[in-house]
Amino acid sequence: MVAVIATFLILVGLLAAAVVLVLRGAVRHAVCCGALAGLPATTLLKALSWPALLAIAVVLAVVVWHRWSRSRATITRWSARSRRRAGVASTLDVARQAGTVATRRRAATVRPSLGSLTRRDGWATPTSAVGVELCRVGAQRVWSSIEDVTLVFGGPRTGKTGWLAGRVLDAPGAAVVTSTRTDLLELCAPIRQKSRGPVFVFNPVGLGGIRSTIGFDPLTGCANPVTAVERATDMVAATSRASHGDAERWDAQARRVLAALLHAAALGGGSMRDVLGWVADNDRAAREVPALLRRSAVETFDKAAEQFVTTNDRTRTSITNSIMPALGWLNHPDAAAAAAPTDQPFDVEALLESRATVFLLGAEEADTGPLVCALTGHIAREARRLATAKPAGRLDPPLLLALDEAALISPVPLENWTADMGGRGVTIIAPFQSRAQLLARYGEHKTATILNNTGSVMLFGGTRDRDDLQFWSTLAGERDERITTTDLHGRVASRTVRKVPVLAPAQLANLPAGKVVVYRRGIAPVIGRARMAWTRPDVRALREQPAAGLRGRGLRARAWLEVGLTAGLRRVATPRHRTWRARSADLWRRAARSRSSRTTVPAPRRPSDARPPLVIDVEPAAPPVLGDHDPNHRGDERWLQ
Repeated sequence: MVAVIATFLILVGLLAAAVVLVLRGAVRHAVCCGALAGLPATTLLKALSWPALLAIAVVLAVVVWHRWSRSRATITRWSARSRRRAGVASTLDVARQAGTVATRRRAATVRPSLGSLTRRDGWATPTSAVGVELCRVGAQRVWSSIEDVTLVFGGPRTGKTGWLAGRVLDAPGAAVVTSTRTDLLELCAPIRQKSRGPVFVFNPVGLGGIRSTIGFDPLTGCANPVTAVERATDMVAATSRASHGDAERWDAQARRVLAALLHAAALGGGSMRDVLGWVADNDRAAREVPALLRRSAVETFDKAAEQFVTTNDRTRTSITNSIMPALGWLNHPDAAAAAAPTDQPFDVEALLESRATVFLLGAEEADTGPLVCALTGHIAREARRLATAKPAGRLDPPLLLALDEAALISPVPLENWTADMGGRGVTIIAPFQSRAQLLARYGEHKTATILNNTGSVMLFGGTRDRDDLQFWSTLAGERDERITTTDLHGRVASRTVRKVPVLAPAQLANLPAGKVVVYRRGIAPVIGRARMAWTRPDVRALREQPAAGLRGRGLRARAWLEVGLTAGLRRVATPRHRTWRARSADLWRRAARSRSSRTTVPAPRRPSDARPPLVIDVEPAAPPVLGDHDPNHRGDERWLQ
């Protein structure tokens, strides 16, 4: 027993000496001590029984695990990893956290219906059914879960819309798309109509001469007091940029009064014109509104309306000045027609079941933001309410909210939606021109909340704001850069290490076209390329363009192979047995033709005789029919005209 203890002490001493020598940089001496420690270790293995060895192994494992889990060890590993990988995510990091396999692993959680599929059917399901493709890094794809919020920042004409169109086409369920232009509608509507479901357009400004195929009355559902408050909040927020001070106080009063007026109009069967008349004419409001609000079970609305009509002129004017911009769209003929009352209200449940696509078009200068924002909020909140009755409390397939130019035409309360909508099966993708635009619309505190709730941020080039560039550079962190100093003769004088930003502000400002920086939760920044929608096979087939990349080469090779095989089979099938007289006559005709061609000019060939070029039709797409939907849904009374 004494010999075993002595051998153990010798082993511990040699290992301790090896560790000290490694820390001091004497690697060779440490290797010698480690080799010598093998002798007492071998002696202990022979002397001890297997239970004792097992107990020693367990103790050593616990000690190693404890030291590995300490804060100091964690920080040391992180620093070493950052030095090795230059501060960006490695291939292994992307594969473990944001790769295709990692995204598909959560399929049963984010899409409960996919949990019952067999293994073969599960792998046949595309990854876009459970994730949002952010960018590509070499052969890898970087994904974000459909339950995470994705924000996109980039200047004009940097590729945001081209990337967003691809996400709209990949959406497995219904989609709501907002935009100030018609390019998303023209690109996505034909393909979505063919592959998913009906396509509808809400165009209250008459953008591009496209008619609205659906209508939305802001009084829809306002007989419910909660809906009236939400509708008033959306409409006032679309025109307000106040974040604190007196302006915020007057906006709060405006929301309270407008909610009472919307509730009164819904109870009395009125219209938005009546609401506008009550705001403009105090005497009329005093006569009609209190009588209508007596039908409501909520006394708060009656008190708010009474306070509005009985207050002094100065206070009433301040409240009116906050409400009137939210009703300015009534002066636009197209917007007023799109919001006209109807017998068939907008059915969100039917929208989700048919996997329809709704394009909401607007323009900031037309004052239609409150109307577009109200419709967006109505769809999102109804979808959230319907999700509570679904398995796991999620919509399956999820609803996509592609809020392009949301800061201009549909400033929905992202500070609240980003925290709750993802868990209800509502995917939010919101592109902005810059972080400064987000600050100007939502204010500093709400912007911080939105960014904290966001799972992925994509940064395109084109930003020139110093504060924005410094913010994104700070978010990327720092890395170690080795500096070698030489003398006049080129000999190394010293080697040092300095801290530099992983992504300098100048690098972010001058990102090449197609390159993006992705800040995703759980991994270091990723620099990749964003795939534009017009490079997709379905979009190229719609535009009758040849396929690109390896797929295009394969299709062209297949076409040439088919042409060659057809010509070969025709040659084999043609009889080749000819007599010597037929061959002589053929040679005589060729000689006569050559003599005539030397003396006469051949007549030009008529255009009608020209053969058409060989056209290989790859995945033909149906022509777009905007405003009409699938024949199976034609005549459905649940939809508005």
